[in-house]
Amino acid sequence: MKSINTPSKSQIPSSWAEIAWGEYYRAALEQQLELWWPKLFGFHLLKLGNLSAELNTQGCPILHQMNVDVAGNKLHLCADSLRLPFAEKSIDACLLAHTLCYSHDPQLLLQQLDRVMINDGWLLISTFNPISLAAISQRLSIQQDKSCTGYHRVTQRALRHWLKQLNYQVMAQQCFHPKPWRAAIAGSGVSGLSIFGCLNLTVARKRMLPLTPVFGKVLSKKTPLGRAVGVNQRCEHEL
Repeated sequence: MKSINTPSKSQIPSSWAEIAWGEYYRAALEQQLELWWPKLFGFHLLKLGNLSAELNTQGCPILHQMNVDVAGNKLHLCADSLRLPFAEKSIDACLLAHTLCYSHDPQLLLQQLDRVMINDGWLLISTFNPISLAAISQRLSIQQDKSCTGYHRVTQRALRHWLKQLNYQVMAQQCFHPKPWRAAIAGSGVSGLSIFGCLNLTVARKRMLPLTPVFGKVLSKKTPLGRAVGVNQRCEHEL
């Protein structure tokens, strides 16, 4: 698979406030996540990364929520996301708020999460939209804002492909918040500009059985009906 440039450690934000329009992004993402929290259940919610730790997840019914990253102010555990110190199949749900965008190896990170996720566990992944109005204007800008650079441009197609390889079923993918310079309106639905939304949200579940079943070649031959012994003879006597 095509390699991805690794972001510099100095460019990894420790807070939404370090990203241009970051507070608006955070509020818009919290609004979208409110629709999914009632569907989750289990014992342990992992909020991976400082951006995930800052999100309000009180609407999630999972009581034990852990904030994990290498360093930060709102963490419950300091750990490398590529070497998660959890037992296999011990996490019920995981929130990655732009964690893949700033990870040194997004695919390895997903593999680590797959190891600790239970069967039918939930992944909620937010990323930047590479074709958003903000991303396009940033590319055309001569003076680039450092807070908006240095992250992986993870497309929805690439993320679906990675999740499919790990046998995850994508439940939903959506773009939202097309105007980064203003706050999201509470209760606003999907508009015609949603394809140019600055943020992507992908919701997926880990499945036990393959999503594409592989059936073996089963040669089913119809058993010919055997001729009953003595039927013709009996019919001849009756005639």
